[in-house]
Amino acid sequence: MASIDPQTLRETIGRFRILIMGRANAGKTTILKKVCNTTENPEVYNAKGDKVRYRGNHDIRNEMVFKSNPGFGFFDSCGFEAGSEKEFEDMKEFISEHANATKLEDRIHAIW
Repeated sequence: MASIDPQTLRETIGRFRILIMGRANAGKTTILKKVCNTTENPEVYNAKGDKVRYRGNHDIRNEMVFKSNPGFGFFDSCGFEAGSEKEFEDMKEFISEHANATKLEDRIHAIW
């Protein structure tokens, strides 16, 4: 198996994309702030790459990027509580779409 130069890989995928899953209000963004060594809220971009408001309704397709770590993009599962079948189905569809993406930069690279 051929090895890939890490710098080439970073240039190819742009951002390392991570789906973070957990209950609503469980502190997912707080954990990400600690991991990214920041106290600032992330910038949020929709699937088209347009910047959107951070607070309000979550959309699993919105990518959160911290200025302190622009090489990582995070996707929030929005939380799924008992009886929230729609959020669970949205998450499954999102994972399926990104697991089957042709381009490496469009895939989810990790689920946490």
